Amino acid sequence: MLLKYIDIVMKNAKYEILIENNKGVNIMFRKVNIIIEKDNDGYYAYSPELEGCQSQGNSFDEALKNIKEAIELYIETLSEDDRNKINTKEIITTSYEIKVA
Repeated sequence: MLLKYIDIVMKNAKYEILIENNKGVNIMFRKVNIIIEKDNDGYYAYSPELEGCQSQGNSFDEALKNIKEAIELYIETLSEDDRNKINTKEIITTSYEIKVA
């Protein structure tokens, strides 16, 4: 079965991977988290559910665009069984301000 990766879209604060089969029928959604961190060199992005799937960019938008592309390429390398095993982790972040002497 030929699969076509249509898009990665934001839905309910997570990204969903829209996949279409060769007959144009949507067959599967998988949610993956995308984490983007800013550092001195720009932005670093990765998906915790997809081990080793990471990218970077000079801006937030560029990093987001690049990680979406990396996710698409990563998913293409997976077998159908492995695609079905993608499990989304619930990731909760917060910040904590500390006093530094």
